[in-house]
Amino acid sequence: MSRRYLSTCKETSFVRISKDVSSLASSYEHYCSGRENCEGAGELFRVTTLDIDNKSSLPLVKTEEGKSTTDIVDSSQDFFGKPAYLTVSGQLGGETYASAMGDIYTFGPTFRAENSQTTRHLAEFHMVEPEMAFADLDSAMENAEDMLKYVVKHVLDSCEEDLAFFGKFYDKGLIKRLEKLVSQPFVRVSYRDAIKYLQEEIAKDPSKWQFPDVEFGTDLSTEHERWLAETKFDSAVFVYNYPKEIKAFYMRDNEEDDGETVNAMDLLVPGVGELVGGSQREERLETLLEKMGDQDLDPEDYWWYLDLRRFGSVPHSGYGLGFERLVTYVCGIENIREAIAFPRYPGHAEF
Repeated sequence: MSRRYLSTCKETSFVRISKDVSSLASSYEHYCSGRENCEGAGELFRVTTLDIDNKSSLPLVKTEEGKSTTDIVDSSQDFFGKPAYLTVSGQLGGETYASAMGDIYTFGPTFRAENSQTTRHLAEFHMVEPEMAFADLDSAMENAEDMLKYVVKHVLDSCEEDLAFFGKFYDKGLIKRLEKLVSQPFVRVSYRDAIKYLQEEIAKDPSKWQFPDVEFGTDLSTEHERWLAETKFDSAVFVYNYPKEIKAFYMRDNEEDDGETVNAMDLLVPGVGELVGGSQREERLETLLEKMGDQDLDPEDYWWYLDLRRFGSVPHSGYGLGFERLVTYVCGIENIREAIAFPRYPGHAEF
């Protein structure tokens, strides 16, 4: 399946870019530990060559916060001379290549230090991240829909024996569900309308819901996503135009919605919930600087990212697709840990 996905990218003139495994930035830690970032990344894994087992040897510097003083590790003495982390996304770097080369994509390992003991999360997984120059949010949704349908159609045509096995032992409606996905257009619904539908349904019996409090600004949970995809629409569905307060600084403000939302989207599918997350990127320098200020990000740490806007910016969009989550959907399996050879998750890294 990965071979078919990547060959399709090549056939459509997408250039594959090698993905960096580590990221360097002093405020990147703040950025990726915030409310929302790089299509939903969480806490980071720190990379260091310092001898953390020997605390007396660690280079420390004192920082003052109010009346208190704290000792922190002096990252300037570390291998790279600044904090380094395992990557949570190839997106920001991908934007630099898309600005020069047009349509590109990255495919490689991604690391999230989230304490999520769920059937949908891994600490290490693989992500496909296309980035398209001269593309808006509609273009990103069209590309994601076409690509997903192409891959699923290939599986239906080429893996009949495998699908019969999964349909027998895991999901009896698997083949029918996949055939439905490739045969009909994906639904598109705004975030505002999605919230309205959820509020109407939850009001019937709030006790049936784990998270019954839903309003504008709510970050949709898995139960909300699956209800929209499985019950409300019985289809793959794009939810778009999310509140900017719950999304990342690089997402383009939606000027047609009183500045309350950004051009972001999530693709929700039955049985899984979110499969794809993406956005149109903010290409306007002054607007981007203002958004960074709102999230307490230091522009000096993103000088290269800002230079993309300062010297010849173009509209561009992209998205990320978690490959193991795609495998769970196509195979009808319930736990993402069965979709990778050596799953790593909180408290478990045997191999």
